[in-house]
Amino acid sequence: MKKRLGVVGIIVENRKRCAPLVNDLLTQYGDIIVGRLGLPYPERGINVITIIVDGTNDEIGALTGKLGMIEGVTVKSALSKER
Repeated sequence: MKKRLGVVGIIVENRKRCAPLVNDLLTQYGDIIVGRLGLPYPERGINVITIIVDGTNDEIGALTGKLGMIEGVTVKSALSKER
């Protein structure tokens, strides 16, 4: 399968409840994560995580789908064309 390079933006609204679940998933998919940046945004009571991914459509879709199923987590991604 061809791989795609992409950026995944993750907004976490309830850190205490969601962070362990999000971190577990990111660890599980660590093989496709090239880089990660996480920033707290206390004025809004959220945390923002950006990850760079390099994987197949199925791998990236599985990660973003599982993240999106966590209540209090919003996920958006932008991917390159297949190469």
